[in-house]
This record gives sequence, C-alpha cells and structure tokens, in this order.
Amino acid sequence: MADAVDRLLGLLELERAGDDCFRVDNPDPGYGNRVFGGQVAAQAIRAAVATVDPDRWPHSLHAYFIRPGRPGVPILFDVERTRDGRSFATRRVVARQDEVVIFEMSTSLHVAERAVDYQMPLPAGVPGPDAASTRVSFIPDEAQDRLPVDMRELGAAEPDDDGWFASTRRVWMKVKRTIPDDPLLHVCVLTFLSDMGAVMGARAPVPGQPIGRLMAASLDHAVWFHRPIRADEWFFYDLHAVSNAGARGLARGTMHAVDGTLGASVAQEALLRVL
Repeated sequence: MADAVDRLLGLLELERAGDDCFRVDNPDPGYGNRVFGGQVAAQAIRAAVATVDPDRWPHSLHAYFIRPGRPGVPILFDVERTRDGRSFATRRVVARQDEVVIFEMSTSLHVAERAVDYQMPLPAGVPGPDAASTRVSFIPDEAQDRLPVDMRELGAAEPDDDGWFASTRRVWMKVKRTIPDDPLLHVCVLTFLSDMGAVMGARAPVPGQPIGRLMAASLDHAVWFHRPIRADEWFFYDLHAVSNAGARGLARGTMHAVDGTLGASVAQEALLRVL
C-alpha cells in the first residue's frame, strides 16, 4: 500500500469530468470496508472551491452521509452554484457512485475581512501530546499504521457530581508528516480529520453504551472554519456529547492549535445503536 499521507493527498486530486463535475477514482479500501466519510467531505470541499473566485474560502459546511460509500468505485461530485454574491458564495455538492447518491453538502465561502478577534480559549490544564496515549481504542492496532494521522488520546474528562462529562473525547492530532503550505489543502485535511472518531465523542461513556457492542456511524456533520491552523502540526480536538437519545448522539467540538488558536468548530450527529 502507498504511504498513507501520499494516499490522502492523492485522494484530494480531483479530475474534472464536465462542467462543475469532478471525479476521483477512490482506488482501495484504505481505512475499512466503507469509504471514510471525512474523505468524501474533504473531496466535496475541494470540488466546491474549484467553482468559485480565488478570493473566497470556505467558512462552513453542512453535510449528510446518506449511504455508505463503496471502496474501489469512482465517486462523482456534482457542484450546484447556488449563489455568488459580493462577499459570499454558496455551493451545493452531491456525491454519487454509479448514479446513487451517497453524500450531499452545502458550503458557504467568504472573502477575507478585517474584524474583531475573540475566541474560546484552549482548555486550561490540558496535557500536551507527549503526555497522551498513542493507542486509539476504537481502531484495531494493526490498522493504525495505515492511517495518515497521529492521534494521542487523553480520554474523557471526569464526570461531575451529576454525571455530566465536560469532554467525552480529548485527542491531539496531526498528519504524520509535513504537507505542502497550500491553505486549501489544510482546510481539506482538517475536514477529513474532523470526522476521525467524532462518533466516539458523541457517545456518553456510560455502562449502557459499551464500545464493544456499539454500532456507530456518522449521520450528519458540520464544520465552521474560524482561523487558519496547520493539519500537519499538533492540534487539540476536544469533543463533548450534548445528547444521547433515540439511538442518536450529538457531539460538539473545537480544534485548537498548540498556541491556543481556535481553528475550527465541529458538530456531528451519529447513530449509536447498541447491538
């Protein structure tokens, strides 16, 4: 198998297949028996940006994972130019395999503007990546070498007296080696990584939802891009479960660089079905 980072970068090189239509071969299983949802979202962002003026950058995406993608089957991305305004552009992207829709996304893109800068800080007292575990509990050990990302897990925060977990998954992440400085590439890779274990953040770590008996899958996903951060330098992904009910869990999260810069916010609803 090719180097995992090279494989990821190759998956973000889309081939133009017509007017506002793009194709990717999706050549091998990679990370499992389904196409990884973060991969499709990152490719969709790449396709959307290819249809706007170069001064516009994604500030948000809202997506639905409709059907599992099949490894080895090419994916076509059709982009709809919903609106082009003076400051914002909106795009809708639909991903298909063999004419079957597997994913759809709306994204908004914005020209750079100067304004007040205020942000949620990096949580106080968070241990650095060197103090975290290199083992990712929900990924088999033999599969972790095939991933393009290093993950250092801190586990959930301790629950308060009412059983509420301020954080249900805390993890340091970065791509395994340096990637080019292209800002769009880092946006796409952060989108890819935003789905890496987000379902585990949606799960309340309580006895009624044991990992070993849990069927989990991403249902819908949203990302807001606040400030540039690099995907190949450590960033802290802090997730907490807002609600678990009806076999669905909602997680919210933030991505902070080591220096405290808030790069992105994430929300995801996941299927959490105990077998």
